[in-house]
Order: sequence, then structure tokens, then C-alpha cells
Amino acid sequence: MSATSPALAETLRCRLLPLHIAAMLQGIMLWLPVEKLFMMEIGFDAASVGVMAAAYAAVVPIVEFPSGILADRWSRRGVLVISSLALTGTALVGGLSTGVPLYVFSALILGIYFAMYSGTMDAIVYDTVLEETGDSDAYERCLGRIRMVNSAALVGSSLAGGLVAGLVSTRVTYFATVPIAALSIVALLRFREPQLHRAGEPAALRAHVALTITTITRRRRLLPIIVLGMLTALVTQVVFEFGPLWLGALDASPVLYGPLWAGLIASLGLGGLLAGRLQFDRAAHLVPLVAVMIVAAIVPATVHNIAAVTCAQIALAVVVVAAGIHASKLLHDEVPSTIRTGVASGVSTLTWVVFLPLALVFGFVSRDAGVFDAGWIIVGIACCTGILLQQQRRTSAIDMGDAKPDVRAPHHAGIS
Repeated sequence: MSATSPALAETLRCRLLPLHIAAMLQGIMLWLPVEKLFMMEIGFDAASVGVMAAAYAAVVPIVEFPSGILADRWSRRGVLVISSLALTGTALVGGLSTGVPLYVFSALILGIYFAMYSGTMDAIVYDTVLEETGDSDAYERCLGRIRMVNSAALVGSSLAGGLVAGLVSTRVTYFATVPIAALSIVALLRFREPQLHRAGEPAALRAHVALTITTITRRRRLLPIIVLGMLTALVTQVVFEFGPLWLGALDASPVLYGPLWAGLIASLGLGGLLAGRLQFDRAAHLVPLVAVMIVAAIVPATVHNIAAVTCAQIALAVVVVAAGIHASKLLHDEVPSTIRTGVASGVSTLTWVVFLPLALVFGFVSRDAGVFDAGWIIVGIACCTGILLQQQRRTSAIDMGDAKPDVRAPHHAGIS
């Protein structure tokens, strides 16, 4: 927040405080660490677990883009409230489940929560920063703090959830989450929503949707930024989904799975803090970051050591989370507020669409050639990410002398 006065910075922090509280409360999912145990208790087997995962993976991209359009046309705070309602419903329905069908329904509700939250939180933070300070310089730092709060809550609730399950039962962890998730609604209602996306006359729904899709698919300047955001998200998803496979391949003790998962969850917050402290337009900051990212991707593909693989996966997650926040800033800088959430949600939807076949390929390669060979897929994505980060740094250097576009303008033109 280089050019922001201390008084303005304090005003911004106070205004964002309800979002910090909401992110913390939404991160307290006491049932998460014992979910698989509870699922087995109510009759899940490997096949039904696969059905649940497929249902969840399908609902997120289906709901996410419409939720972004809804947030742009109606209320971003309102969409976040719906996300908290969905999280509350997930915990309640999950706790009431006594068999597979009802629990699968709770997973569908959880997909709605993630779809409503993703993109919307980023956009509302960006517009708040823009409204309070007049530019987006503080965006990465502010979003990073919110990610850190949410990550810390996830780590803490993982420990607390295991304790509650041990002292009482796994089912109680679901019911105990319900009032906590509901309190996040109260926090969100205390937040004063920015109004930049409501400036000017709203376009017709069909024109709004068409403009959002055209912005994503036809703006050549935006294309590398979209691909960058997708690549960072893909690396994060692959590491979270398949990272534990390395521990299995190395015959690691079951006790080591907990620290790996805790480290990956913590990486969401640590990456957020890192994003707020790096200047991605400076080679002195970016080159070491890219080097760490590529080395951290190579280690799991080449080194057969549990400690090295675990540390490398956590380091990789931290770096790509930071790079993803930077990609989010670049994306929001290029689009007007009236379609900001829709564009961000559209990019996230595309990421899910690409991730599904990528996950299948990664799974087949891991099965047939081993997880270490499959790790080279991550290396390839990390290298492409590094190239795009360097390209964006050079683009920023070229544009340094040009005036920044008025990202607050609610214009409906400018599609190149």
C-alpha cells in the first residue's frame, strides 16, 4: 500500500474486518478431518465415494458462472450470504445423514458453497480496495490476509474437529459447525458492499452474459492472464488431490499424512501473505519465485525421500497460491466492475473443465507408470506458469509509462 496514507489504510482495514471474520467462520469446518471416517460409518464404499466426488466436481462448474453473473447484477454480498447458507446447509444435512443418498446431497450443497464463494470474494475485495484507495495496489495484500485468516481457521478446525470426534462422535462435528457457519452470515451483513458494479444503467441480461463471455474468449490481451490464472489453480488442485499419493508410493507411515495435509492447508494462507509482499513486476522478486516453483515441482518427480517430497509440495503450493493471487489482480485490472465477478467465475469454471480430464490423465499415468512419472505433468504446468509470469512482467514494464485504464468505469465496450 505504497501510496496509501496510514489513515486510509486503517479505514480500509476496518471496512474489510467483517470479511475477515466471515472468512474465519467459514473456515471452521469441524467435520472436515473426520469426513471419510463418518462416511464409512454410514455405509460408503469406494464406489459410492467416487459417485460423491463426481457429483461434487460436476456441480461447481455448473453453478459458478451463473453465480458470477448474479453477483454482478444483484449483490456480491448477497451471493456470499448464499454461500454461507449453503455451508450451513452442508453441515446440517451431513449431520442428519444416515446413508449414502442424503450425504451425496450434502456434497452437492457444498459444491454450491464453493461456487458462490469463488470469484465473488476476490471481486468484492478488489472493488472495496478500489473504492477506498482509488487504485488496486493494496489488493494482493488485502486478499492475502483474508486467505491467511481462512487458512488458519481450516488448520485450527482440523485439530479441533479430530478432538471433538474423539471425545463425542464424528456426527457431532457436523452439528457443531452449523451455528459457526450461520454466524458468518451475520458478519457478512455487517459489511458495507462497494457499489462500483452498480454504476450506470444495467444492461439487459442477455447482453450482460454475452459481454462477459466475449471478454473471456475474445480479448487477446486478457488471454495470457486467464491462462496464467488457470495454470496456478490447476497446480494447486493437482497437489491437493494427488499429493498424498507420493506418501503411499514411499510407504510412509499413516501418521505423516496429517502433517502433509496441515502443511497444504497452511500454504493457502502463507501464499496469501507472500503475494502481499512480492512485487511481481520486479525481476529480483519474480525470478527467485519462478525458480523455487520449478525446483519444487521437479523434486517430487525425481527424489524418493518423504521429507523432501513433503517440503517440496508445500513450497510449491505456497508459491502457486501467491502467483494465483497476482493473476487475479491482473485479471481484475483489465475488466470493468460491472462484469468483474462473472469474468472471474468464468475463468474458474474453465479451470474445473480442464481439471477433470487432467485428473483422469494424472490418475492413469500414476497407475500405469507410477506417481513419480506422473509428477512430470506438474513440472510441465509449473514451467508454463513461470513463462507466463515472466511474460506478464515484461508486459507490465512496457506499460509502465502508460496511464492505467479506469477499471472502475462501468463501460460495456473495449472488447478487442
